[in-house]
Amino acid sequence: MPPTEPQQTTASSTVEQWPAYLQDLHARIAHRFRRPEVRERVRRYLLGLLGEIRRKNGWQMAETIGDAQPRGTQRILNGTRWDADAVRDDLREYVVEHLGDEESGVLIVDETGFLKKGNKSVGVGRRYTGTAGKKENCQIGVFLAYASEKGSAFVDRELYLPGDWAGDPNRRAEAGVPEEVRFATKGQLARVMLGRAFEAKVPARWVLADSIYGADSKFRTFLEERRKHYVLAVHKTTRVWHAGRHYQMKTLAKELPEVHWNRVSAGLGSKGERLYDWACLELEDELSQTGTRRWLLLRRGIEEPDEQTFYLAYAPAGTSPEGLARTAGKRWRIEECFEEAKGETGLDEYEVRKWEGWYRHITLSLLAHAYLSVLGSVAEGGQDAGKKGLSNRISIPG
Repeated sequence: MPPTEPQQTTASSTVEQWPAYLQDLHARIAHRFRRPEVRERVRRYLLGLLGEIRRKNGWQMAETIGDAQPRGTQRILNGTRWDADAVRDDLREYVVEHLGDEESGVLIVDETGFLKKGNKSVGVGRRYTGTAGKKENCQIGVFLAYASEKGSAFVDRELYLPGDWAGDPNRRAEAGVPEEVRFATKGQLARVMLGRAFEAKVPARWVLADSIYGADSKFRTFLEERRKHYVLAVHKTTRVWHAGRHYQMKTLAKELPEVHWNRVSAGLGSKGERLYDWACLELEDELSQTGTRRWLLLRRGIEEPDEQTFYLAYAPAGTSPEGLARTAGKRWRIEECFEEAKGETGLDEYEVRKWEGWYRHITLSLLAHAYLSVLGSVAEGGQDAGKKGLSNRISIPG
């Protein structure tokens, strides 16, 4: 359990007490490593991820934690025996214990790209990534984050293995891809991670995702079969059943009178309230007797009304349009998490090529990010707090 702290805790005092919180976090995962020297290496690896260094690559990490060369840190990722999935379960438990909240909790699916050179890094290939805003040589990771009023952090991760990799035995062998791993779409990877979260009873009222996942009917069916409410971005050409026939979302949107539009905040951003105009239409479909409903939700920019985003929502009857809009706005929390994890805990600064090494580094980076999220929450008395700057105030003890 974490150290007991007073109800009101300042950010500065929390930073002063960060070693105790880090010791608690390390103790939580220590039993996953059989040998004491490996446990110590992992502790120091976490210190390096949290340290004040410009790039968290092998050499700079080694120098930061007092090693003459990076072989020790490389062994943590490529040599020693430990189960990254078991540590992932510890990560999820840690996040739920500190940030879990039944009323405000949401699960958010998204992906991010890791730009790479060459063709040896597992899963690498030339494809579009939002990280660069264009096609680049990269790996793609699919992630699951948890967000509540207390804070936000990742709880799961999967590496996307494209078909040209999944079907190439030589590349698989060289990169150490496990025999049981087969090609899976990003939507399938997302369903696997959500399944683990549901089984672990992560306290979340909603599932949120962008149109890569929302436009996948199998993804929506997966959630509805489990009675999991969602607000998912979709393509404007996504077809829905309404008033006895199928419509494209854009067709229904054109028919909405102006009276349906209301200005609602999608949440607080870096520049204040993120205001948009929103419209909502309850769809008439076969759910009418189940106590749940489907909605078309539409968002448009105030200054540029032609910029529109389409959503499908599945929620209890009586859910207000304003509530759906505010829920949709929470998806940006995972984007903040990506920015923080890449900027502060070295999420994208790994130097491993193999399957196991990727999962190990990513898991430890997410654990370090979750630690900062917990510190931020404690510093604000349990309220969602920005974590930027906390890691910059951490210095590694000699």
